[in-house]
Amino acid sequence: MTEPLHFQLLADAVLILHTALVLFVIGGLALIVIGNLRKWHWVNSLWFRLAHLATIVFVATQAWLGIDCPLTTLEQWLRRQANTGTYQGSFIEHWLQALLFWEASPWVFTAAYTLFALAVAASWWWFPPGHAQLRRRKDQP
Repeated sequence: MTEPLHFQLLADAVLILHTALVLFVIGGLALIVIGNLRKWHWVNSLWFRLAHLATIVFVATQAWLGIDCPLTTLEQWLRRQANTGTYQGSFIEHWLQALLFWEASPWVFTAAYTLFALAVAASWWWFPPGHAQLRRRKDQP
């Protein structure tokens, strides 16, 4: 393989990772709510909940500080090294970028990230981590 192709593949891998993190943040909140309503105990795992909260807090903090996402910065750098356009390229790149990158003012994204972070924080109040395990212990003699 030639070096530009290596960079292109790495850029696609970063884009896939970025998409997975977005799906984790959005899908994680949905899983927490649905899982608690369906009594899925694993959705209240402290590690899952901490990872979920930390991810959205990191995203919201970046937005408030006006810092670009490190994954976006890395992907763009890799695409420049591959001598490809920043937002052109493979099938994977085309569709994942269409899903991830929208045109709007920065304040719109900051507001959206902040509101989502507040929803995640509220989920800690409505569905505290480990509350199902505590309830089971109280029910046992």
